[in-house]
Amino acid sequence: MRAEMNDTYTIRELECLSGIKAHTIRMWEQRYGLLKPQRSHTNIRSYDCAELKRLLNIALLNRNGYRISDIHRMDEADLHASILSLFRSDARCECRITRLMQLMLDLQAEQFEKTLEADIRKNGLQDCLTEVIFPFLQRMDVLWSTDHINAAQDRLVTNIVRQKLIAGIEKAGSCCAGPETATALLFLPEGEFHELGLLYLCYLLKRQGHNVLYLGANIPLGDVNAFLVKRPADYLCLHLTSTLPAGRFEEFLRQLNARFKGKKIMLCGPLVSRHHVKAGRFPNIQISRSAAEINAFAESLCP
Repeated sequence: MRAEMNDTYTIRELECLSGIKAHTIRMWEQRYGLLKPQRSHTNIRSYDCAELKRLLNIALLNRNGYRISDIHRMDEADLHASILSLFRSDARCECRITRLMQLMLDLQAEQFEKTLEADIRKNGLQDCLTEVIFPFLQRMDVLWSTDHINAAQDRLVTNIVRQKLIAGIEKAGSCCAGPETATALLFLPEGEFHELGLLYLCYLLKRQGHNVLYLGANIPLGDVNAFLVKRPADYLCLHLTSTLPAGRFEEFLRQLNARFKGKKIMLCGPLVSRHHVKAGRFPNIQISRSAAEINAFAESLCP
């Protein structure tokens, strides 16, 4: 059950969410006092939500040319004004993601949707999905897998994002795929319900003009096998968030390899990114660990 949530973050979780290395965060604390973590009796740092939001803003400014020695002299008003100035510059992409993260953490669903709608109107659906929503989903996956948001909080914003993804899929689907186009079968394995990453992949494939068979969440591998008997596909695509217990990732790959012999399989998602698999061990399985690799996969598909 996920009713109870962590209300603090470790320094490693801050690293994953902000993109700032843990040793850099420690240095900023010690030298400039930018964050003020709580410490356990064993001297382990923990950070609350306000500290995370502050770090997101600091990281955004630092990545866009502000020196940390200048940032630490800013009060909250100066920090806010500097962030706003970035929205009027070429640094808007990271600003857009950070803004959605902060609205999600504050559970401001209406403002979240308005911000997303404004972004789509200004920059276009394709730009918003690729440059903003996908990296936002990656950060959401970190919060979900580390129990910092529960199912109700997750659904509050993911249902909004889901609507935008489905709108993008419907629009992309208006491009008719030809008879020689590759067919990809998309599904989440049994016990996996976090569907947004799979919807994003569906959008990318349809935008490239490929045929997509979308089965959705919580599909047993045996049912997929039975489906393929009647409706063949060239590729299988799975997005994994948090289903498999530690140590079982390679066992799952072996199951896929044995059950779908000769089929080309692409795996992506945060669970995939956390595991290393020796090159060539499963030659029919492609691991995609980043948005760039997923985009490259969608562009290169052929039957």
